[in-house]
Amino acid sequence: MNNILFISEIYIYPIKSLGGISCQSARAEEMGFENDRRWMLIDENNQFISQREHPILSQFQPQISDGKIEITYQGKKHAFFISESINNPILVPVWDDQSEVFEVNKTISDWFSECLGFTCKLVKIIETGDRKHKSKALNVTFNVSLADGYPYLLVGSESLDQLNEKLAKKITVARFRPNIVINSTLAHEEDHFGIIKIGDVTFQNVKPCGRCIMVNNDPLKSIVLKEPLKTLSKYRKVDNSVLFGTNLVCLEKGIVSVGDVLSF
Repeated sequence: MNNILFISEIYIYPIKSLGGISCQSARAEEMGFENDRRWMLIDENNQFISQREHPILSQFQPQISDGKIEITYQGKKHAFFISESINNPILVPVWDDQSEVFEVNKTISDWFSECLGFTCKLVKIIETGDRKHKSKALNVTFNVSLADGYPYLLVGSESLDQLNEKLAKKITVARFRPNIVINSTLAHEEDHFGIIKIGDVTFQNVKPCGRCIMVNNDPLKSIVLKEPLKTLSKYRKVDNSVLFGTNLVCLEKGIVSVGDVLSF
C-alpha cells in the first residue's frame, strides 16, 4: 500500500446510541477508546435502549470536562461524574453477550426518564472483562464495552465520497458513527486491512461492519429516512448484510491523534 493514509477525524460516544464527541486525540484501550460507550440506557426490563426504537436519542449531546459528562437535550442540561456508580450489579444482554453494569445514580436516571417519557436507567460498565464478545471471524474472544459488537469502527473518506456520489442528498460521516475516519484513496479499501499500526497502537481488522436502520436516522433532526441504506444495499450487500466501514480491535494500547499515519 504505497499511499500515505492518516487519521482525519476521531470520535467517541460515551453513552451508547447518544450523540458523539469529536476529539483531537484519544486513548485506545482493549474495550475501546477511553470513555467510549462505557454507559448506556436500559428500560424497566433491563433491555438496552437505542436509536433503532428511539431515534430521538441522537438529540442528546454529551460533553466531557473536569471529570464529568454533561448531557444537553432541548436546552436542558444534566451532569454526572465519570467515576460514580451505585454498587448494585445488574446483568444485561447486549445482543448475544451478557454484561455486568451498574446504575450511575438515581437522579440522572430520573432525568433521562423525564426527557424520554418512560422509565429508564443510565448504567455503566466498569471493569475490563465485564462483557466478552467472541469473534467468529477470528475465533477469538475479546473484552469489549457496550458497543454493538466490536470496540472500534473505522471508515475511509473515499467510501463516503463514493456513496455521496450516488445519493440525491449528501450525508456526513456522522450517520455511521465511526471512531476513526481516515483519508483513504480507494472506496472501501478499509475492508481489506489486516494489522494496522498507528503510532504505538496496534489494531486488528476483524470484519466489515454490517449496517442497520440507524444509519437512516438524520442525527440532527431525529427523522428516519430511506437513505442511505436503500442505496448502499444496491452495491454493498453481501449475503444478508449491508456493509460500510470496518470493525477493529486494539491489540496494543496507547494514544492516537488526528494526523497520525497508518502503517501495515
